[in-house]
Amino acid sequence: MSATTRRERPKVGVGVFVTSPDHPNCVLIGVRKGSSPGSKLYGLPGGHLEFGESWEECGRRETQEETGLQLNNVQFATVVNAVVEKEKYHYVELYVQGEVDIEVKREPINREPDKCEGWIWCNWNDFPPPEKLFCPLRVVREQGYDPFASSQVNKS
Repeated sequence: MSATTRRERPKVGVGVFVTSPDHPNCVLIGVRKGSSPGSKLYGLPGGHLEFGESWEECGRRETQEETGLQLNNVQFATVVNAVVEKEKYHYVELYVQGEVDIEVKREPINREPDKCEGWIWCNWNDFPPPEKLFCPLRVVREQGYDPFASSQVNKS
C-alpha cells in the first residue's frame, strides 16, 4: 500500500477523572490551548499511552506532569471511541479515575502553561455545555458515564 493510500490508525490516549475529598462531586478540568486538537475546549488531564505502560501508570504520570498532583486508588473507569473526521482526529480514549493524595498536595498547579490555561474543580452535575468540551470528554458525557456512580467504577 502506498503512503498516499495508507489509512491512518487511531491513537491511544488516557484521560483522568481526578477527584478530591476537598471537592465533592467535582473533577479537575482545564481549557486546552495551542495548535493541538481541542484548543479552547475543556478537557481532563491525560495524554498518550507510552509503550509498556499500564493505563493506571499513564494516568498517574500524566496527572503529575500536568497538575503536580499525585493520585491514590487509580483504576480503570471507562473507554470511548472519539472521532472527528473533518479534523482527522481518532482516539481510543481510556479513562482512569484517581483521588488526589492530599497528604502530598491538595490543589493543582498548571505545569504545562503552553498546553493548558489552568485547572479548575468542576461539579459533574454543573458541567460546561457539550460544545465547550474536548471530543473525548464530550463523548464520555454523552454516553452517560458518571465517575461518582459507584456501580460504574471498576472495583478490581
